[in-house]
Amino acid sequence: MDRPGYDGISEPGGIEHSANAAIARLDAEGTARATLVGFSFGGAVAAWVAAEHPERVASLVLVSAAANRASLKPVDRVLAAPVIGPLLGAMLVAAARVALRRPPFLRRGARTAFVVEQREMLRELPVLEAKLGAIEAPTTVVIGDADTVVPPAAGRLLAAQIPGASLVEIEHGRHQLPTTHPDRIGDLIRVASAANVS
Repeated sequence: MDRPGYDGISEPGGIEHSANAAIARLDAEGTARATLVGFSFGGAVAAWVAAEHPERVASLVLVSAAANRASLKPVDRVLAAPVIGPLLGAMLVAAARVALRRPPFLRRGARTAFVVEQREMLRELPVLEAKLGAIEAPTTVVIGDADTVVPPAAGRLLAAQIPGASLVEIEHGRHQLPTTHPDRIGDLIRVASAANVS
């Protein structure tokens, strides 16, 4: 699912807002429990759902997750700033669309949602970090040891902050692990799902 705001119609928001949207999606599909997979900012969203709605999460896979304060870098504060943040955010969205081989045009919704998320992330990550110890779902934290977006140290800390979490480090892996290592990520998701079928 796209996070709120990326369709250019729904209202964008932060981590909690996206977590509520994820729960609504599970409800709409009649899914009582699921293996949740979160990538980058989506990792924070998945972790929030697991902490706040443990009954809905059978297992959790966090890939290159920006889910604690250690994942923040100085550029995150710049991206959340007025004026310069939206300009840089538009450039990053454009670069991501090209890198992911999507059409190089920009939807207004994606630019706006990105900026809103950056601002909310600064406010909400400390709140989420305080909840990480309450996560009960079996959790796999996946990091690339060459990630320049979310520092590998942040992923290692995240695995230590979630009770019983396992850590998988992908050698020479960068931030876009689902794109660069799809088979490895798919295998980890299948293992997490199979281990928690009830």
